[in-house]
Amino acid sequence: MTFSNGQEGWHGLQPLDGNGGSSIDHSLGNDAPSLRTRMENFGVAWSTRDNTDFVRDYTQMGGVTFGIDVSAQSVFFFNREVTRDLVLELRDYDNMTNGLPYTSVWVKVGTLDASKPGWQHLSVTIDDTSATALPAGWGGYGAEDSTGMPYLPSNRTFASVLAGVDEVAFTTYVPGMMFGYTYFDVAVDNISISPVPEPAQGLLLLTGLAGIAALARRRRH
Repeated sequence: MTFSNGQEGWHGLQPLDGNGGSSIDHSLGNDAPSLRTRMENFGVAWSTRDNTDFVRDYTQMGGVTFGIDVSAQSVFFFNREVTRDLVLELRDYDNMTNGLPYTSVWVKVGTLDASKPGWQHLSVTIDDTSATALPAGWGGYGAEDSTGMPYLPSNRTFASVLAGVDEVAFTTYVPGMMFGYTYFDVAVDNISISPVPEPAQGLLLLTGLAGIAALARRRRH
């Protein structure tokens, strides 16, 4: 997803005060146009509910890697540059029973940091999309405890959410956290998903490479 053909179903959050927003930027792309967000808000997000390359049943993929390039020009709060965590959130809008808008699973993929110039590539891999338990580092959303902290409802599993992903979002709105009004100037590019090779395929590849290396050694002797 390089934004060379427009936004293709991806959208950024709109500003609360009506100033700024998200649009294609041809001057700041990472080898292509980017989707750039400039606005004041409590957080930013780039998400899709329309691009069927991303909105899908991920349990059919075995393992999958999500990737995104980010360039933070400014994250400005209380007269100084700050950092904000960026999370990947996979949302399912079906079968809600707790009064919250969706059920999701989420994980931190990196940090927006304007002190690091240029583009950063961030990624996260799910080794087994059929796993029922949340993998290490992942959180859930869809129910809340008495303090308002979110968790995955007892009738949902990691795999059941991945089987019906209605929206994919990269966002600074970490579930359960609160944020102050902040100015953001951040661009994203090269949003991707890619299957993780099966172990047997990886073994065959390694075996093949080892065979080629052995043959090369024999030819040198």
